[in-house]
Amino acid sequence: MYRRQFLKTLAAGAAAVSPILNSAHAYAAPVPTDLVIGTRTLDINGKSASVFGLADRTGKPGLVLDAGTDFNVRLVNDTTEGTLIHWHGLTPPWEMDGVPDNPAALLAAGESRNYKFPVGPGGTHWMHAHTLQEQRLLAAPLIVRTSEDRARDEQEVVILLHDFSFKSPEELLEELKGAGSGHGNGMPMDHRSMMGQMSNMQGQHQMPMTGMPMTGMPTMDLNDIEYDAYLANDRTLDDPEVVRVEKSGQVHLRIINGATATAFTVDVGSVTGNLVAVDGNAVASVSGNRFPISMGQRLDIRLTLPGGAGAFPIFALREGSKERTGIVLATQDAEIRKFSATAREPGPALDLSLEQQLRAVAPLPVRTADHNYGLALTGGMMNYVWKLEASEPLIVSKGQRVRVAMQNMSMMAHPMHLHGHHFQVVATNGKPLAGAVRDTVHVPPMTEVVVEFDAKNPGRWPLHCHHLYHMATGMMTFVAYDGAI
Repeated sequence: MYRRQFLKTLAAGAAAVSPILNSAHAYAAPVPTDLVIGTRTLDINGKSASVFGLADRTGKPGLVLDAGTDFNVRLVNDTTEGTLIHWHGLTPPWEMDGVPDNPAALLAAGESRNYKFPVGPGGTHWMHAHTLQEQRLLAAPLIVRTSEDRARDEQEVVILLHDFSFKSPEELLEELKGAGSGHGNGMPMDHRSMMGQMSNMQGQHQMPMTGMPMTGMPTMDLNDIEYDAYLANDRTLDDPEVVRVEKSGQVHLRIINGATATAFTVDVGSVTGNLVAVDGNAVASVSGNRFPISMGQRLDIRLTLPGGAGAFPIFALREGSKERTGIVLATQDAEIRKFSATAREPGPALDLSLEQQLRAVAPLPVRTADHNYGLALTGGMMNYVWKLEASEPLIVSKGQRVRVAMQNMSMMAHPMHLHGHHFQVVATNGKPLAGAVRDTVHVPPMTEVVVEFDAKNPGRWPLHCHHLYHMATGMMTFVAYDGAI
């Protein structure tokens, strides 16, 4: 059977099996496509869970768009709560970025809002609430496909990872604050007050940006929340998604870490993977079987499957513990055994070893930075307050090259995300490199990562940790253009 004919026969079945759509649907229509914020019910560990959804009018989660077209979407809020969606990985005009009150207001219950801007080049991206609602699975893939993607003889498989709790995000946040300080304030935090707190907690005083403490350090904290489940495409390994594949087939994995507080290592098992893009930007291929992915990051991995029948699990191993989730790639005649949600060994702690190997296929043009900023990442579990302390306010002008050196002075890692731009990793721990172009970079404890970007999208853009609860308690600042506000 020719591969394209094989994939065509699978399309209907894949849509029925997977709620996250491992089938192709692209939008380039002159009229807006409706994207509906709604609610849905999942079965997780034998219990019913009410969560959010983000789907088109046919019920397919997420969007698949064509590179070079317009992002032309009508966002519809069919829930009873105000919310807003951030287009993570795209570079919209500032007023369409999707962060409440920066500058757009929340989308009220029953309200709709139109968005139209150039979608840009291809890439694996995603969209999510920029509020505590993200914890309740208000997120979905946002895939931008190129003509080269469509021409390749390969099967695309999208994997959206999540961490899940039956507790509300407000409860989780209060427990974190109470565990550190010995008490919580007992007051739930709504979305507007969360954004206000983050805006007010920017560290603007002078911070020494020299060496890191090397002795007498406390131990590193890998996880601060024990979740009830870890999900891949809304399912646990007790009932994983099974994607049917062809013998000797080419598979393109598009993996998105949509978890709020959990980093993973993607394990492709016996099939060697070739990492070809991170955060939607191409890198020189790196071969391997395990690839780290922090919160907010994306991986594009290409696989060539063996010629015989078989089932090939793709696992996501939780950092520092034995929990795991994943999906299963399986040929039509494969016998699929049950895979445990507990691995034999804990997932490794994420470090900078892969980051230091990555090389951008399309790096930024070489030029001297016009601005050099230092940013200290501080805070801890004791009082559960996290901060970004800048050497000076991050104020830029259009056309400038901006360099930001991020030093993690805390004992937890921080995946740092900049809105509205892509940056290049240009140094780690003092070692220069022509690294990956990204929008989210993992900064482990007691390390330094330096990034550069070109200021070409005026606005007041959030720069924050993508651990939801670190952001909610203060780990957020802004890159502000002259005259933007």
